[in-house]
Amino acid sequence: MKFIGIIPARYASTRFPGKPLAEICGKTVIRRVYEQATQALDTVVVATDDERIYNAVEAFGGKVVMTRADHKCGTDRCLEAFESITTPSWRTQNDTDTVIINIQGDEPFIQPEQIETLMKCFEKEGTEIATLVRPYTDKDSQEALENVNTPKVEWDKETGIAKMFSRKVIACADGSHYRHIGIYAYRADVLAKITKLPQSPLEIEERLEQLRWLENGYCIRVGITETPTIGIDTPEDLEKAINWYKVNG
Repeated sequence: MKFIGIIPARYASTRFPGKPLAEICGKTVIRRVYEQATQALDTVVVATDDERIYNAVEAFGGKVVMTRADHKCGTDRCLEAFESITTPSWRTQNDTDTVIINIQGDEPFIQPEQIETLMKCFEKEGTEIATLVRPYTDKDSQEALENVNTPKVEWDKETGIAKMFSRKVIACADGSHYRHIGIYAYRADVLAKITKLPQSPLEIEERLEQLRWLENGYCIRVGITETPTIGIDTPEDLEKAINWYKVNG
């Protein structure tokens, strides 16, 4: 099985414009994401619609492609990037042997072992899409659990399959809580199909694209990580990331 990492990166974020180019102790956010991903994957490409990000990635020697500006989500951008870096003889509508890993461009501390956990999900027969979750622990505050910027996951612990994603507080059958780590992997044939689906009512309500896939019957397998990550959604998150890196980097 072939694995390709694609990092969608937009400049025009509503909550934090330009965050891929924000710096954490001398390196941009997008560079840190890229360097972490290349520790687990042979092929990693940044997919952007902004020349500033394109030039920044080229400057540090990364692989980058320009994509259209009208994509509604990172998954759509991943498909365009995949099509631009592969040949028609490799990528086909029936390609079940290639997996595209969508690595969020605002996760500068994503760990190689987390990507490897996601890859292992495809060792299980029938996996179409995979993502990561991390359990909430007693150290997490109620405020952290209720934070709407952090989606939660209800999943079946017997099958390893996701049942629901929400920004509200939801729990598994045993009452445990899991946060969603926003990294996805899709078989190439599945990626080509899900990007053609219209937005679903639940997706629009929650602003979570993975709900569209669930509502259309796709199976999302869950990989578990215990490793904390710091996603950069706001300038305040950037400050937390800088402080974390000064201590742990």
